[in-house]
Amino acid sequence: MQQSRFNVRMSAPGIGVEVLDVDVNALSDEDFAEVRRLWVENIVIFFRNQKLTPAQMVAFSRRFGEPFISYNKRIHHPEYPEIAVLLSDENSKNAVGDMWHTDGSGDPEPPMASMFYMHEIPPMGGGDTLFASTQKAYDTLSESMKVYLKSLTAIHDRVHAMRAMTGVYAQQAGDNAPVSEHPVVRTHPETGRKGLFVNRAYTSHIVQLKKAESDALLHFLFDHIEQPLNQCRFKYENGSIALWDNRSAHHLALFDYFPNRRLAHRIMIAGDRPFLHPPTT
Repeated sequence: MQQSRFNVRMSAPGIGVEVLDVDVNALSDEDFAEVRRLWVENIVIFFRNQKLTPAQMVAFSRRFGEPFISYNKRIHHPEYPEIAVLLSDENSKNAVGDMWHTDGSGDPEPPMASMFYMHEIPPMGGGDTLFASTQKAYDTLSESMKVYLKSLTAIHDRVHAMRAMTGVYAQQAGDNAPVSEHPVVRTHPETGRKGLFVNRAYTSHIVQLKKAESDALLHFLFDHIEQPLNQCRFKYENGSIALWDNRSAHHLALFDYFPNRRLAHRIMIAGDRPFLHPPTT
């Protein structure tokens, strides 16, 4: 990794970097440019000891791009629709995101990024998030498999995801939930790196294959992406921020703290249509 102007700590080889002793409310344009570089290069970036009002969280997210408003209006912040209020407690059957996934991949233009700001951690611990690099996963495939996968597309279906993620969030899929066809291999629009773009929650099948073939290949790819060598893990404290590049990461929210409370705010940032080859202008 290129040396940074900040004091940083790597989370795991190839994924995750924690920026130490920085107030995200006070970043100059030059500082922010370095934050963005670190984020894109390391896929996930973490900050601790932050104090953000909802308005400040929205303002910080807008430095990355326009917010992507969640379909699930039941979890919108009452004053800031950009913010999803994610609460798990003794009444929760599961936590939002407790299955490996990429946020909103059923959309034609999935969110570019997601920002998570922790307000209340479980008193006995738990509630970490795991992240996996789809770029590392792609890089470690055989050359023959890489060539084959570049010819394939897959269906991403929000209803499929909501059925997989049981609980209150599953009830919000709706009849008009988006379904999209995306390339199995995605090129990152900023770095040019390639990564796998299928995930266990949203991806229902590969278009060019029979069902048995699709199921077998998808299960191989899911297991390959999710293996520990591709992962990092973040243990939150109150005031922690995790910001992940949804174009090159899967994540999993551990629900290991029931019946204790965990409260966080999340903002997703709008993205573009996934592509293998850059679109012509």
